[in-house]
Amino acid sequence: MRILVNGACGKMGTEVVKTVINETGNQLVAACDQINIGKDIVKLLALSGPAVTIRSDLEQSIKMAKPEVIIDFTNPVSVMNNIKTGLTNRVHMIVGTTGITSVDLTTIENLTDQYGVNALIVPNFALGAVLMMRFAAEAARYFPQVEIVELHHNQKMDSPSGTALKTAELINRYRSELKSKEDFVEIEKLSGSRGGDADGIRVHSIRLPGLVAHQEVIFGADGQSLTIRHDSYNRRSFMPGVKLALQKITKIKGLVYGLERILA
Repeated sequence: MRILVNGACGKMGTEVVKTVINETGNQLVAACDQINIGKDIVKLLALSGPAVTIRSDLEQSIKMAKPEVIIDFTNPVSVMNNIKTGLTNRVHMIVGTTGITSVDLTTIENLTDQYGVNALIVPNFALGAVLMMRFAAEAARYFPQVEIVELHHNQKMDSPSGTALKTAELINRYRSELKSKEDFVEIEKLSGSRGGDADGIRVHSIRLPGLVAHQEVIFGADGQSLTIRHDSYNRRSFMPGVKLALQKITKIKGLVYGLERILA
């Protein structure tokens, strides 16, 4: 397939470019970013293959290169405009950028229906993270009291992470009924110290240099606790999920949210 990588010079984007060229058998036909404009991404990353000039205008790149699939790793501020541009130009979208809301998902679904293309929105491409969410959803049937701690590098713009929100969504779908706290009054001496509230699940976000992407789901019950944790130590951990997404993008129908939806 003909692939355009949007956000090609970012930390995730460069790994995706390397993976597309070296490991998938697909053709990188375009690269978009707001830095290194006019440079050859293939030469910049010391890869072999035909030159691909980095351009700043996504729509112009689509018209020039005619990609079949766009892989977007940009930022939460621009991601919806990127998705709209791709889908209205009838290009399939694989999106790893976080910050997409439930309202955004409705918009994306309408666009896929209108233009007859597919969109795969993935909060986390690490297969281990997908399994962590699946195991957490199963545990929630027996341990309804739970909190989520997600840890990321200090350059991540949004909080909580898309993975944390997706995990909370899955837990709430499956967890058993909570017991009443019997008029328990909680005093939060420092505002925000108990984290955010995702439909009754406390979510805590940590941002520090040296981290990549980590999450633990902590369940508590009388006399015991259960912790399910996943760690991505580098961005290579996301590439098997990206390759799986490329294999499935033309086989799905319309909008699919979450990598777990395409696992065999």
